[in-house]
Amino acid sequence: MEKNDLKPASVFHFFEEVCQVPRPSKKEEKIRAFLIGFAQERGLAYKTDEAGNLLIMKPATPGKENLKKVVLQSHMDMVCEKNKTTEHNFDTDPIRTYVDGEWLKAQGTTLGADNGIGIATELAVLDAKDIAHGPIECLFTVDEETGLTGAFALKDGFMSGDILINLDSEDEGELFIGCAGGAGTTAQFPCPMESAPAGYFFFRVAVKGLTGGHSGDDINKGRANANKVLNRYLVQLMNRYDLRLCEIDGGNLHNAIPREAHAVCAVPMEFKEAVRVDLNVFLAEVENEYAVTEPKLCMELESETPCSEVMEQAAMKRFLLSIYAVHNGVYAMSQDMPGLVETSSNLASIKMRDGKIVVGTSQRSSILSSRKDMSQMIRAAFELGGAETTTGDGYPGWKPNPSSEILGVAVESYKRLFGVEPKIKAIHAGLECGLFLEKYPSLDMVSFGPTLRGVHSPDERMLIPTVDKFWRHLLDVLAHIPVKA
Repeated sequence: MEKNDLKPASVFHFFEEVCQVPRPSKKEEKIRAFLIGFAQERGLAYKTDEAGNLLIMKPATPGKENLKKVVLQSHMDMVCEKNKTTEHNFDTDPIRTYVDGEWLKAQGTTLGADNGIGIATELAVLDAKDIAHGPIECLFTVDEETGLTGAFALKDGFMSGDILINLDSEDEGELFIGCAGGAGTTAQFPCPMESAPAGYFFFRVAVKGLTGGHSGDDINKGRANANKVLNRYLVQLMNRYDLRLCEIDGGNLHNAIPREAHAVCAVPMEFKEAVRVDLNVFLAEVENEYAVTEPKLCMELESETPCSEVMEQAAMKRFLLSIYAVHNGVYAMSQDMPGLVETSSNLASIKMRDGKIVVGTSQRSSILSSRKDMSQMIRAAFELGGAETTTGDGYPGWKPNPSSEILGVAVESYKRLFGVEPKIKAIHAGLECGLFLEKYPSLDMVSFGPTLRGVHSPDERMLIPTVDKFWRHLLDVLAHIPVKA
């Protein structure tokens, strides 16, 4: 199958166009200019706000003017992750897509289908002249991936729809009517340095090959966290030898499960071979633990040029033990919706900078009090290790409304088209819908999309046949929107 043969042709055409436009979070100028140009070429009204959000409006097709107004919504930015061996500048380079069987993938980078496929679908609706629909507003928000700042900044009156269909879901055949709220907790550990001791063996140890993924949607899939795996090995060495830490780095984004981490360390020269033996034993144990979810997990240990400084030992011990103690992964499952993660935390990143070690984490929960408790638990582990901690204000969840009118329309549409009941679910990830509901409390909302896997990692891929089903479903929903009272 070639890219030119993909169906629906209009959606894949616009997705490929979107992939040509750089759109990192907080750098949406180019994609916004592209979307404005699209609107201008077709004579469609549009407006922007101070945050950079964009709204493009399309009138109803003849005879559909009395339907409720629908807002189709997606976010402009994408997570920018690449393999270390891939040369790619997300500020300037296009995403290079290719077909692999039934999947659309990118060459060594995130695909950006989260949420580029939503953008492309909106453009296909706006461009079409043969689709029956009522009045439509297409909302494109900024900076969803790193702070939801576009949704936070959205003001009352910017859009005027009665119904909002969020196009940022990742499982075709599933209708989402709720999402978790979340917040980030950051710790800054003191990192005092001292002269490196003589007669020590310096080495670099790295964790590689992990699957990674979305820190909400994938948190319950049993995947390894590179920061936790590395820390586990370092604490083991610390308990056996006179370990010294020179450098540590792992993960990047608060909403991604870290795939890689490394540290530069030293032990007395007499234990040079012992640390290699220990690594082999340790790796065999971890490979066995993650045999199903992490088949490509690997660890490497290489000799390193001696460093001039190492972290003071007492500070190093407090830091490493805090990382060992801090919770990572699922903490509680929902008592209301079977199979739904209620509360979790992700140990997202560890960075040495400006004389400190900065650790980034994110907590999620469908219950606000539980999210606050989880954040406090994370802070407690860090503060016991001497770190200064802060937790951001976070963002609200979206409480499910099983009586939603648009949900009923979407369910009946799916049954009519495909002869099966769609699954009605909530998601353990942040959607902008909770923030929209704060500004527009009367909005009736549902979220659906095609099947994506490996989002927020270079393994991101989109299941091609589900895009056609998603498109047909959306068009049928638009054709059956209720009449405005």
